[in-house]
Amino acid sequence: MATPNLMLIDALRRTAKKLQTGSRYEWGHMGSCNCGNLAQEITQMTEAQIHEHALRTREGDWSEQTAEYCAISKLPMDVMITKILEIGLTTTDLKNLEQLSDKTVLLRMPAEKRYPKHNQREDVVLYLNTWANVLEEQLLASLPAVDTLQETPTTASFA
Repeated sequence: MATPNLMLIDALRRTAKKLQTGSRYEWGHMGSCNCGNLAQEITQMTEAQIHEHALRTREGDWSEQTAEYCAISKLPMDVMITKILEIGLTTTDLKNLEQLSDKTVLLRMPAEKRYPKHNQREDVVLYLNTWANVLEEQLLASLPAVDTLQETPTTASFA
């Protein structure tokens, strides 16, 4: 699973919020599908630019594009995927996002929603928010414990 960090958690939540409030969503479009919407947040590219990069590079959806990903190729899609991976994601995370299939995320979703449809906006929003929550909990668990019962400074006593 992705490396928990604030930038990634924020990108997941921003993506979910945009989708929830009506951002364009079309699962069959590389720039406005599950990964495409997240890629917009991370790269600041438009859905059209993302889609064009995908079409110029090679055929296939995000799962296929990430399977053929090469960090040194300099192909437009690979350069974009590299930028996405730099904030802590893996190619497996992208494949799982496209299909809404990460088992850790699914187990944290409400029981009646554990079989989301990868092409349903509401299911994508729930998946993104749940994933952000999982990563946030992992991040918080990785921080050193802070002793909240610190001694208060005392004044010298005169006897």
